[in-house]
Amino acid sequence: MRVEPLSGELDVSNGTWALPEHSLLQPVWDYLQQNHEGTLRSPLFPVVLSVSTYLVLVSFFTVLDLLAPTWPSIRRYQIHQDRTVTWSNIGTTLALTTYNHLIYIFPAAVAQWLWRPPMPLPREAPTTSAFLLGVVGCTVVFDFQYYLWHLLHHRVGWLYRNFHALHHQYSQPFSLVTQYLSAWELFNVGFWATADPLLLQCHCLTAWAFMIFTIWLSTEDHCGYDFPWAMHRLIPFGLWGGTLRHDAHHRQPGTNFAPFFAHWDWLGGTATMPPPTKTKRKRDGKAA
Repeated sequence: MRVEPLSGELDVSNGTWALPEHSLLQPVWDYLQQNHEGTLRSPLFPVVLSVSTYLVLVSFFTVLDLLAPTWPSIRRYQIHQDRTVTWSNIGTTLALTTYNHLIYIFPAAVAQWLWRPPMPLPREAPTTSAFLLGVVGCTVVFDFQYYLWHLLHHRVGWLYRNFHALHHQYSQPFSLVTQYLSAWELFNVGFWATADPLLLQCHCLTAWAFMIFTIWLSTEDHCGYDFPWAMHRLIPFGLWGGTLRHDAHHRQPGTNFAPFFAHWDWLGGTATMPPPTKTKRKRDGKAA
């Protein structure tokens, strides 16, 4: 039996580094199938996974919001340091999120669970390269879809007033604003997140990873913090929109429509660069 090296293989002839094909993901996939196959096969699993991921993330950021007024070490990373997230803000946004999930999401999930048998799981895990390319590919496709949807719902007044204006009630977003959405918008976002991995013929493990990844990105976009590990700081050359650009969109709704990447707004002439945060200005001032 041939064992793949964990670190990959170097092809000296063309100077490329081949990712290991099975060694990283197959043991994980084997463990999940052996111990949680019934859960993974359930049509309810993706819904539970997405909701639980979202609740964990917003709980983390909400704790930061509540601590920030008295903890300078947290407040220094807030984009709007003069803003305080109140219990009223938390209750209003959480109430709509709960309503949408109880009235729309969970009934649809239960109906799918009753009408569709549990899906069979593939025996093989995706290769490392297929897994990474699948997540990136789905993110690129989703970004383009939402850019067009978002642009249309800002340019057509009837669509904006009836479906998207609700989300823009907060000009200084915080994490719970992520899913402060109309049912129509929530349905569209959920549909693309489900359909794109099918469109690209991704492994179910890749689809679940993509789901978690996009929920993280969307929550980070709305969190109201500019942390050093934010995605726009990790990806170079201004290719990523990120927290600052999306925060600017809530203050200037005619700009920065793409949820993740920055290139569609560059090409469409809708990009705007947000002003530096107070933290950055203070650092620049000290450096000067």
